[in-house]
Amino acid sequence: MRDPRVELHEKLVEILGSDQVYFQPPASIEMTYPAIVYNRSDKDEKYANNKLYLSKTCYLITVIEEDPDSLIPDKVAQLPLTRFVNFFVADDLNHDVFATYY
Repeated sequence: MRDPRVELHEKLVEILGSDQVYFQPPASIEMTYPAIVYNRSDKDEKYANNKLYLSKTCYLITVIEEDPDSLIPDKVAQLPLTRFVNFFVADDLNHDVFATYY
């Protein structure tokens, strides 16, 4: 069985079309844009008979892009179990934030 986070990473690389995809990057990383940064945020766990039977990790995905009309956020939004959370501008870069369970 493959690691779901690795599958998500590969999918984000495919969406972005480059390897500028970072999982919980340290502050020392110098990024080029467009880029995608994602990190763990939450877990959705289901129980039956006092036993865990389903667990999905929630990841916050941030698309960072200079172009305010980029299509990358639209592609991320099409991932299953994904919803738009927030948009903001920082350092003249557009940040689209999504939550996805993977």
